[in-house]
Formats: sequence, C-alpha cells, structure tokens
Amino acid sequence: MTARRSLLLGAAALALASAASAQTKWDLPSAYPPSNFHTENLVQFAADVDKATGGKLKITVHPNASLFKANEIKRAVQGGQAQAGEILLANFANENPIYALDGIPFLANSYEDARILYDVQRPALDKLLQSQGMRLLYAVAWPPQGIYTKKLINSVADMRGIKWRAYSPATARIAELIGAQPVTIQAAELTQALATGTVESYMSSGSTGYDTKTYEHIKNFYDTQAWLPKNAVIVNKKAFESLDKPTQDALLKAAAEADARGWKVSQEKNEWYKQQLADKGMTIHRPQAKLKQDLQQVGAIMLADWEKSAGPDGQALVASFKKAQAAAAAKAPAKK
Repeated sequence: MTARRSLLLGAAALALASAASAQTKWDLPSAYPPSNFHTENLVQFAADVDKATGGKLKITVHPNASLFKANEIKRAVQGGQAQAGEILLANFANENPIYALDGIPFLANSYEDARILYDVQRPALDKLLQSQGMRLLYAVAWPPQGIYTKKLINSVADMRGIKWRAYSPATARIAELIGAQPVTIQAAELTQALATGTVESYMSSGSTGYDTKTYEHIKNFYDTQAWLPKNAVIVNKKAFESLDKPTQDALLKAAAEADARGWKVSQEKNEWYKQQLADKGMTIHRPQAKLKQDLQQVGAIMLADWEKSAGPDGQALVASFKKAQAAAAAKAPAKK
C-alpha cells in the first residue's frame, strides 16, 4: 500500500468515525400497533427528522408497547430511559387535571372543537411538561369516542353491571357514574381481553375497534361522538437541549408537520373506520335520545368535578375554550 493511499484510507476512516460520533440515536416508544394511523404518523415523523438532519438524528419508533407499556412511557421519557415517547394525555389525569381536559365527555365532541380545545390547552400543557423535565412536540386527536357493547342499549341503565374496559381515570369515572364494572385494560391487551370475556363493553374510537378486531367479539357500536382524546409526542428536555440548534429546528419543523398531518388523517379516516366495522358485521347505531341525554349528564358531572380539582386556572381554561368555541361558531357559514 502506498503512503498516499494509506493516508487517504486513514482520512476516510476518521471521517466515518466523526460522522458516527456526531450521529444521535433516540428511542420513541408507542402503545399502538404499526398499522394504527398514529404509529404511521410517528414513523413518517422519524423519517422526516432523519432526512432533514442528514442522518444526524435517528429516531427508532417502538410500536405496540414493545419497549414500554402505555402507562410506563411518560415515566421512561421523564427519567431519560427513552428520549421521546407517545402518550395518551388522559392516562395521566391523576397527576394533574390539565392532562384530563380532553377526556371530559361532550366538552369538545367535534374535530373543530377539539382543535380549539388543543389550542387553548397547549400553553398549560407546555408549562406542565417543562416543569416535569419534558417538552411537547405535537399532539393528534383520536376519532370521536363511541360505545362498543355486546348487548343493545337505550339508556345508561342498560349498562349497569356490565364489564367495562377502563384505560384512563376518565373512563374509570364513567364506569363509576353509569354503574358498570371497570376493568383496567390497555390497548395492547384489549384483543385478548375481548376474546376471554374479561370485558364486554368499552368506550373508544372506530380506530381502536378496527385495530383490535373488536368486531369478532362485539357486534354493536354506538356512535356517541363523546370526546376526542389526544396522543401527545413528548421529548426529554435534556435530550432536546443536547441537540445543536439546526437539529432542534429540524425536529420542531417535522413535529409541526406531523401535527397537521395527524389531525388531517384522523378526520379523514373517522368515517372509513366505521365503514370497515360495518363491513365486518358490526352494527353502527345512532344513540337514542335517552342514552345521549344520560351521557351528557355524565359529562356535566365530570366537567364540574374537573373544574373543582383544577381550580381557578382550570376554570379560566374552560371559559377561554367556550369563548373561542362561540367565536368560531359565529364565523362559521350557516348550514343549509
């Protein structure tokens, strides 16, 4: 080997070593299957970050609770075991009422209102997560929540004693208010719970029903459109601050794009999911007036409870939401 060639090879090796040392690798755990639209959005987000940073920041998405269970992800990010993660905000209502705001039935039950609520809620979420050593990158709403049940229901009284899946404090509280038997089951465990009869009813979106093949075990979905909970993608604050400024900017830009894309896809797929459930043999019901009235009463109780626990700051958030909601309604064109 000539001295020149040896020198060139040595320089190339140094360059590769330098590139490798400059590359940052992050883990991003999620609780949902690869086919779920949230997970697909996460994978696209990671690819966008990789491209925008020229490979300097590589994010590996770990779906279906394969790295951490749903209720463990936030703690893992907070403690630095994972640099980023996706969480269902309502799962952490017991930590702080701010996390529970989008889980109150009938407070915001359309995509338009859910987006208004997010815009109002976001500064408080940012502040709360920052105080816990994290940052909010983006959040995306699930499709509106309905009731899956084995039997026909016309009112809340028909659900008394039913084995009800609870996956958050809000859904556990609903069980308490309607007289159901709550059973704590996270998304990754739901298919098995349905197959074994551990649960016979639950409240979630068309997306969850499709992903878990609920139609194989339950034949009724009541499209109550009760609320639109959000998944939030969070990042460890120290991990974020360790990135150089161009990488931070690229990450935030990709997050903003994932936010917009996720909301759009969620809304587009809402009707698609319900059609898929119907095609698989599930009956999609419009709730009877009595059932809707009963559930709205449940929502009113939960909102009052929330405002009491959240105090003046929380009450101000709800007031701001209702004001923004009324302003948006006033600007909206009249429906023919």
